[in-house]
Amino acid sequence: MSLDLNIDPKALGKVAVLFGGHSAERPVSLMSGQGVLAALQSVGVDAHPFDPAERPLQALKEEGFDRVFVAMHGRGGEDGSLQGALEWLGIPYTGSGVTASGVAMDKTMTKRVWAAEGLPTPRYIALTREELTRERIRTIPDELGLPVVVKPPHEGSSIGISKAMGYSVMQEAVELALGFDDELLFEECIEGPELTCAVLGQGAEAVVLPVVEIRAERGDYNFENKYITNTTQYCFGTLPPALEAEIQLLVLKAYRLLGCRGWGRADLMLRKSDMKPFLLEMNTSPGMTSHSLVPKAAQAVGIAYPQLCLWLLAQAQTERQPSGLKA
Repeated sequence: MSLDLNIDPKALGKVAVLFGGHSAERPVSLMSGQGVLAALQSVGVDAHPFDPAERPLQALKEEGFDRVFVAMHGRGGEDGSLQGALEWLGIPYTGSGVTASGVAMDKTMTKRVWAAEGLPTPRYIALTREELTRERIRTIPDELGLPVVVKPPHEGSSIGISKAMGYSVMQEAVELALGFDDELLFEECIEGPELTCAVLGQGAEAVVLPVVEIRAERGDYNFENKYITNTTQYCFGTLPPALEAEIQLLVLKAYRLLGCRGWGRADLMLRKSDMKPFLLEMNTSPGMTSHSLVPKAAQAVGIAYPQLCLWLLAQAQTERQPSGLKA
């Protein structure tokens, strides 16, 4: 790894750790934020909790915060809206900027960008609520095959996602997803190992972490298996070195193409029939809970959780004025 972890915590000033918010991912954000807050405080950062659901963002300026660690997930925290507010306030923040956050939060738009540049992503159909007639829903398995993965494209943490195994359950899957979004993404189901791969940094200086293979109980990496149970296995070194290098290069291209910065984590499927990787989505504010994948991947290359949090905080910037603190 080419990251310089020699950072003076005092030079980072007064720091707000933003977590909570109003999104469906609030419970996960609370866990992430509390972990980040404790880690930063443990290494001497003047860090304070800040929940936008309880306090106006203007208070960040009024109370003299110098920078922000964004531990928000989902709408209102990861979709560019919070980033736009912080830009307006002129307060440096961690993670991607307004445009990259907005595009990456929209799984359909992300797939369109990747597909336009020739990056592999599963075949898909995107439909609005108005287009989702029973007749149209019945034709989707004919176009994509079965099973079909049904997603609300503006949510994360597997919220509202289901795998429709047959025509008879398509309507039920649609109704579940419509509870979270007015647009739905129907995706070809790629059968094989589920992978994730994180990136740290920006542009030509971005570095990619090891690929993680996720082995969830019954192959279902849902909300419970992500954040609650302890049965999910996270495995390193399970892929042939040449294939791992190929996947890392693909993820780096996907990250740079979206204009991400600070950090991000791509989720992928590896088709078992020919070992071809397919990009699913890019997370621009990855989870930082005890079960989260970026901390696990960083630890695999010798970066402890507190040092990871400190490094990410040192990269905080606004789009109009990049931070002078470069770790």
